[in-house]
Amino acid sequence: MSKEDLVKVDGIVSEALSGSRFFVTLADGRVLGAKLSGRLRKFHIRVLVGDKVTLGISPYDTSHGLILGREKLGSSSR
Repeated sequence: MSKEDLVKVDGIVSEALSGSRFFVTLADGRVLGAKLSGRLRKFHIRVLVGDKVTLGISPYDTSHGLILGREKLGSSSR
């Protein structure tokens, strides 16, 4: 399954675990286990508790997801 087949949803990181694993709270109140994608690990993108993230969920197994990106915070237009 490729990344294009994943269902993309937004969520907020509620808990950080060891080994690039996280618990993410979705807008509907569900809490899913998620791991960082390879691109985020490769470029050392830090994900902290409270960050808004884009989560990719497989349509076949909706119990866990893959963190595809983090929303940039503090980007003000001057």
